[in-house]
Amino acid sequence: MTDEIREMCKPLRLAYVAEVYDQIPFESPEQYLKELFEEEVRLREEAKAERLIKKARFLSSKNIEDFHWDPSILLPDHLTHEDLASLNFIRNIENVVLSGSPGTGKTHLATALGRLACQSGFEVRFFRVSELVEGLEKAWREDKLQSFRNRFAKVDLIILDEMGYIPFSKEGAELLFQCVTDWYEQKSLIITSNLEFSQWNRIFSDPRLTAALVDRIIHHAHLISFTGQSYRVTHALSTKKT
Repeated sequence: MTDEIREMCKPLRLAYVAEVYDQIPFESPEQYLKELFEEEVRLREEAKAERLIKKARFLSSKNIEDFHWDPSILLPDHLTHEDLASLNFIRNIENVVLSGSPGTGKTHLATALGRLACQSGFEVRFFRVSELVEGLEKAWREDKLQSFRNRFAKVDLIILDEMGYIPFSKEGAELLFQCVTDWYEQKSLIITSNLEFSQWNRIFSDPRLTAALVDRIIHHAHLISFTGQSYRVTHALSTKKT
């Protein structure tokens, strides 16, 4: 019977009904069909979220529920933890910039928000900035730059992790600037950096390009400062004491 139901479900594009129809309690025809279709929708959404998470290429499985909002994390007055987790910044095509010392939780929060966005149906891409620039330079050398940039056409949120750890070549900085210009007011960005904006000249050699890049990023941005000590260092010191 299950095989027959599975075959009938194929033209209807019901991917899960054949697997769960015998697990739904029957109280009335209306109740049974309602709960059956609710389960079909729930499983579809779960599968979609998993596909989006895989495509995003996160480097860890950090979730928002695991994130500790330390008092040293300073949010702007207009923004709350709940506002951030609502993902309205994506719907409003706004950016989030997380700045502070290494090890303070910036990448954890960026990843957690990105995974939450995938679970909400948004298309996300996660990059270490140095790896993105390497990809852009490679595409430029191979005359495939436009094809590379086209990959972002349907993306809603782009996470650029570790801005400032490695300086760029002149070509790399210009290519990254072109991408940010493409995304300006079209997509949301989350950027993590160990540098304040005034120090970005260290990684972008051209002051005018740096100013133009920062201007585009902060125009519609929520700036969050991580002012605490490194969790990794704190944990290592506490372990040493015990």
